[in-house]
Amino acid sequence: MVRAYGADLLAEIGPVQRFSSENSLAKYARLTWRPHQSGNFDADIRPPTRSGNVYLRYYFVEAAERVRVRDPHFKAFYAKKYREARHHAHKRALVLTARKLVGVVYGMLTRGQIYDERKLMPH
Repeated sequence: MVRAYGADLLAEIGPVQRFSSENSLAKYARLTWRPHQSGNFDADIRPPTRSGNVYLRYYFVEAAERVRVRDPHFKAFYAKKYREARHHAHKRALVLTARKLVGVVYGMLTRGQIYDERKLMPH
């Protein structure tokens, strides 16, 4: 069953003006990670933040799964992150793609624009 997640994302986000930046929306969507470091050590595997909207995280990750298949920009980003990952490659690449999608959605909502993949592609 194919599902469109746009309405779900909008319902869970609510008025976008309540978020000061895409980072605050990402944090609310539980798509940020807590630091796990000591001295010069910086862990590869970091725990995600536990505060925020569980449903919004789910919708962003599911939407990222669909977008990475259909959009060449997101497909390339996912492939790059997949190759970089040492552990849990698909899961890590997908969640990082979802985090990138947060920025695109935030930009679209704050500017009142529709999605245009040409604006994402490097020139």
